Amino acid sequence: MAMLADLVELVIGVDTHKQTHTAAVVVATTGAVIAQATVAATPAGYQQLLGVADRHGGRRVWAVESTGGYGAGLTRFLHAHAEQVVELDRPKRAARRHGAKSDPLDATRAAREALSRNQLAQPRAAGQRAALSVRLTARRSAVQAGTDAQRQLHALVVAAPDPLRGRLRGLTTPRLVSICGRLRQRTDGDLEVAASAASLRALARRIQLLDQEIAEHPRAITVIVRDWRPELLTRTGVGPIVAAIVLCAWSHPGRCRSDAAFAMLGGAAPIPASSGQTVRVRLNRSGDRQLNQALHVIVLTRLRYDPATRAYAQRRRAEGKTNREIKRCLVRYVARQLYQLLETAPSL
Repeated sequence: MAMLADLVELVIGVDTHKQTHTAAVVVATTGAVIAQATVAATPAGYQQLLGVADRHGGRRVWAVESTGGYGAGLTRFLHAHAEQVVELDRPKRAARRHGAKSDPLDATRAAREALSRNQLAQPRAAGQRAALSVRLTARRSAVQAGTDAQRQLHALVVAAPDPLRGRLRGLTTPRLVSICGRLRQRTDGDLEVAASAASLRALARRIQLLDQEIAEHPRAITVIVRDWRPELLTRTGVGPIVAAIVLCAWSHPGRCRSDAAFAMLGGAAPIPASSGQTVRVRLNRSGDRQLNQALHVIVLTRLRYDPATRAYAQRRRAEGKTNREIKRCLVRYVARQLYQLLETAPSL
């Protein structure tokens, strides 16, 4: 694969922050910095950066940090102006030379790091993928908040005064939430009982509101998935939430160069860990952990309900494979299958 220096004449590294962005224009052949600028993270500031780049002729590419976070606005602006953008992760502190740190230094480092890489990441797509991403984020937050509130509710019941604890102990969570949500304000003069009842009612009503929000997100997610890639939902083990996670990670055709790269993105590719005459692999704990979890959900569902997957597991078990090894093989197979499906243009 050709190096970036063979394809472009300028690389513009951008260190992104909440309020400002700093860019460094670097010559691809020498790595020399020929211009730097710091602008506000606004459309007017993005236009200034484009003006800085236009003052230096030649083919160019933008190396932008955090294209899905602080650099999202700049990335959308550059795409709208037909600019080529590649994505870079923020550097670890140990990777910085002598611990030096400044926005111009980080912008220069971003450009030079892009020049040194054989494989460059493309920013994830906007539109439907971005819509699914924000829906998943909001749903994940609501689920976490609901879980925390349920734990707090049960803890309050355990320590509640006897008049309340006697009524509420031993109830299932749905029943407990329903009863606590209807508790009346106590006016019998017992301050502890009144405070406990008010707190239980507040927590229960919070849980009820969160349950309503959690139920709304899958419906909206299902509409987007069916409009974008409905064929995903025909695969065993792939529901709306799993499909949305897979689509958010995959983003668009060509972002992952192969099914192996997609498997590595999802932490489904084994990592070589051989030494000398010992040949072995270890579990991949990197990559997109949400995608990794989605792949495992598909495998567990198929092991329970799909006859072909169950037959495969029995055959591999007869060969001496453990259940864990079988699941790893299946996760890798599912990653390959989904990648091939997504890279194929949807039928109209």
